[in-house]
Amino acid sequence: MSAAEPEAPAVRVVDVEGSPALPIVKSGGSATAVIWPGMGARLRSMHHISLHAGGSTVRMRHPSDAVYYVISGNGRADDDGGTEHPLVEGSMVHIDAGTEYALRAGPEGLEAVGGPAPADRAMYEGLGEGS
Repeated sequence: MSAAEPEAPAVRVVDVEGSPALPIVKSGGSATAVIWPGMGARLRSMHHISLHAGGSTVRMRHPSDAVYYVISGNGRADDDGGTEHPLVEGSMVHIDAGTEYALRAGPEGLEAVGGPAPADRAMYEGLGEGS
């Protein structure tokens, strides 16, 4: 392939196994970067967040919109205006660019996937190549 030819589209199947931990959980759980610049993603990020009952993420703010899908459990998304948005299994939450927020698990815990798009490169500082 010459330098002028674009790369061919690719399909990759990824797993959370071996994905780097993200330091975004304040208490009771874990978060991993599954789709992120370090694995070649340019336009999207996808994180797996697992919070135990009562667990929460740190407060975050991104230069782009973020979306999360609740795989299981319940909880809420708290925004910088003090509003608590309920989250239940199967729901999605959209956070506008520049809005500060945190995800908090309810009594069942909370498992979600999502993240900012395009990726917020500041989230990956120190995680390795591509950050």
